[in-house]
Amino acid sequence: MTATLGTPKDRAGHDDLLGALARDRPGRLTYVCRLDARSGESAPWPDWAPADAVRAWQRRGVDRPWRHQVDAAEHARAGRHVVLATGTASGKSLAFCLAALAAIRDGATAPNGRGATALYLSPTKALAADQERSLRELDLPWLRPAAYDGDTSTEDRAWARRHANFVLTNPDLLHHSLLPGHRAWAGFLRALDVIVVDELHAYRGVFGAHVAAIVRRLRRICEHYGGDPVVVTASATTADPGLSASRLIGAEVAVVDVDAAASPPMTIAFWQPAAQPDGRTVPVHESADLLAGLVRQGAQAIAFVRSRRGVETLADRTRDLLANEPDLAAGVAGYRGGYLPEERRVLEASLRAGEIRALATTSALELGIDVHGIDAVLVVGWPGTRAALWQRFGRAGRGRGPALGLLVAENDPIDAYLTRHPDAVIGAPVEAQVFDPQNPYVLSAHLAAAAAELPLTEHDARRWFGPTTRPLLDGLVRDGLLRHRPAGWFWTRPDRASDLADLRGAGPTVRIVERGTGRILGTVDSARAPATVHPGAVYVHQGVEHVVDALDADDAIAWARVEPVDYSTTARSVSDLRIASTLRERAAGALGFGTVEVTSQVVSYVRRTGDGARSEHPLDLPQRSLTTQAVWWTVPESDLVEIDPAELAGAAHAAEHAAIGLLPLYATCDRWDLGGVSTVRHPDTEALTVFVHDGLPGGAGFAERGFDVAEQWLRATRETIASCACKDGCPACIHSPKCGNGNEPLAKAASVRLLDALLTRLVPPLAR
Repeated sequence: MTATLGTPKDRAGHDDLLGALARDRPGRLTYVCRLDARSGESAPWPDWAPADAVRAWQRRGVDRPWRHQVDAAEHARAGRHVVLATGTASGKSLAFCLAALAAIRDGATAPNGRGATALYLSPTKALAADQERSLRELDLPWLRPAAYDGDTSTEDRAWARRHANFVLTNPDLLHHSLLPGHRAWAGFLRALDVIVVDELHAYRGVFGAHVAAIVRRLRRICEHYGGDPVVVTASATTADPGLSASRLIGAEVAVVDVDAAASPPMTIAFWQPAAQPDGRTVPVHESADLLAGLVRQGAQAIAFVRSRRGVETLADRTRDLLANEPDLAAGVAGYRGGYLPEERRVLEASLRAGEIRALATTSALELGIDVHGIDAVLVVGWPGTRAALWQRFGRAGRGRGPALGLLVAENDPIDAYLTRHPDAVIGAPVEAQVFDPQNPYVLSAHLAAAAAELPLTEHDARRWFGPTTRPLLDGLVRDGLLRHRPAGWFWTRPDRASDLADLRGAGPTVRIVERGTGRILGTVDSARAPATVHPGAVYVHQGVEHVVDALDADDAIAWARVEPVDYSTTARSVSDLRIASTLRERAAGALGFGTVEVTSQVVSYVRRTGDGARSEHPLDLPQRSLTTQAVWWTVPESDLVEIDPAELAGAAHAAEHAAIGLLPLYATCDRWDLGGVSTVRHPDTEALTVFVHDGLPGGAGFAERGFDVAEQWLRATRETIASCACKDGCPACIHSPKCGNGNEPLAKAASVRLLDALLTRLVPPLAR
């Protein structure tokens, strides 16, 4: 695409939807650009493509495939692992299905009676179910697809093992069920010809490290049964997709990353919500106004929101704004994680059918279903990465009609920075994926699981899982989890080895149950439960307010009663951190990276009413411990002479908040993947120290990325604070929505002087 750039004044008229919104709401647009339409480049169907599958695709409107679809399928056909990294709605599904269906069709009359098989892996159940539906609609008599996930009945699982030739699942089921029970799948795995790993860009951080180990375990088991399947990976646009894919599957891959699909013209705009009398903005409220305006224009729109609570608020307010037009209000809905599967399926079907005209959603929809053709996409707040932003914007575009992608700035440091530096997004390369297949906390658990599946030899361990395995295996032996014999390492316990690995890094889920009815309202990760469903917390489900009156950690249940309230709740916590080991440092120790141990405890919660009144209520909840990785910087007392000693704690705390807010611009994460601790004098460094740490056990690579780009990152942090128009600090610079101390103390001006002192130490005078 060619981007034609301009100011709001001379570009706003390029899109009717945006033009109408801007005219009714003057002064909000801060940046607009036009992405020109692309005609696309098609290619002939390969002569090996199954003729009946080709006819089925043609009946669905695909006369000829795009060039990148054929190129990727040809690599797979030749037995080469391949990654297809092209834009949203570029037809990646057809590419990997073409390769898989050809393999299945060629082997349909194999002597084993089953023929060749294919396995599809996606990060969510919903996307796998959507792909299964699409395969069934091809109506090919020799194709027997089956979804295999946590919602699949015992009978359907047995049928899939015996008869299916295209199984669609997710990493969790592969890890906990299929691989531990591989002997029951021997026929399927022996015939496995193609493994599809969809949404490659979703496998980042600790989750990416887990999936890398699972794919290696799968390939090892296939080899045991005499198979050598080709792996086809599909990803939204990402930096260096070949490196990411090869690290994930443990083998070299061919790369297809030139998007040949046609695309409609698209207008991209940045929107700064109007300031309230106190100087703050209310982005969710203004986004509701935008959604309502789009619906009135006849558009279908999706709004991506950061939080579950934000989804409920946005959907409710949009319906309120359309209350005098009940037919339009009925077409507004919310979609988020925590909804029950049957609720999500109904919403997905209604969205595809066009019955839902405005949908507020978390990132759950981003990887939930293969939906595109929406007229407009609002992204409320920076989504964490450029790749995620373009992935969401890519949902917009109906045929050759114009599309609108609108980034609505939140009260957040990174949003404030981007409204002044749009070039940091438009025209800038997307991020590389960050994950470490050698993360010892991850790899150790998967070595145990691999040994439980088949005795693990030293050659196998090094070949499939890398050179760092021997010390981990020795540790598993010392812990009594494995036994070492001449034939290799064996699992020795009666329980399941797969239970050692927590793929999503969040532990088990806590069910939220409604008092009186016993209805399950939803779920929340156990790690987030103390801060979100503690006793007294307000929980909103489908617009209905509930108050949590009990959190039972042993039974993993939070009990909530229906109760309309006029306040919101925010948890407060205390944290402590110690450095376990320093792995890297520079600038004479001013910047460090290593392993840390973090302890935290939710100690109270604050009620805030609409008129600003607040009250604090104590809680008695257990401590949580986390061993992870952190980047930290220190400033000696001699460099702090220009800062009032009474403001040092507030300066460090403010710099910590702003730095956490800006790191997602440089690493594939968002601020909720990170944590931080700041102190005027830390016992391990004996100096003022600010820590930013990964939020998951063992680390996810985000803190190390911060270490690598510290100068850029901290300069942007300093500029964001210094250029913010507020007097003493606000959510756009140094306030944090997740601060456990209620954003106290904070010292805005002093934090700028602190960062100046740090940057002086990090950047040599000649390099400035």
